[in-house]
Amino acid sequence: MTRAEIKRQDEYLLRQQHDFRRAADIVTDALAKFDEIEAVAVIGSVAKPLWKEVPRFRDFRHAGIEVWHECKDVDLAVWISSQHRLGDIRRARDGALAAAYKAGTGPSTANHQVEIFLIEPGTDRYLGRLCNFNSCPKGKPKCEVPGCGEIAFNAVIDGFEPYPDLLASAAHATLYRRGQGRLRSALDLPGPIEDRD
Repeated sequence: MTRAEIKRQDEYLLRQQHDFRRAADIVTDALAKFDEIEAVAVIGSVAKPLWKEVPRFRDFRHAGIEVWHECKDVDLAVWISSQHRLGDIRRARDGALAAAYKAGTGPSTANHQVEIFLIEPGTDRYLGRLCNFNSCPKGKPKCEVPGCGEIAFNAVIDGFEPYPDLLASAAHATLYRRGQGRLRSALDLPGPIEDRD
């Protein structure tokens, strides 16, 4: 494993987080148009400064070489006062990502890489996940989870229980709040933890 290979991998992983942060901004702007959206925050690893770790990639793992953490998708917490237009919200997310990519202003982030966690305003109670399918129910095995689709496009993820600190990053990574507008760009969230070597 050469230094150049390690450098390329690190650059790729940094770019991946950057692209997911850009996607978060694009989707936030699309969601802000819905009156029922009270707030949007980035949660999960995309909200955090990246850290070094031995990754899942075989060559790096076998050699015990640390690189930046791999962000596999971007998670958005969305405080929503009504779930009656989840299908429209899904289409807005998908359309905004596609339009930004086509215009050359956004990354090639797929809709399923922007996970939307639905949160109840006032209580911060987890309500479910925005479905990625274009119809509800879609007739897929995922749709057979008890409770999935009881509210159209609110997906129940089999076995998922929200971590107690699911919304921990929202304190510093809220991008939008109704009545205040845009608070920050996801691109302004803290960069990677400095390499300690």
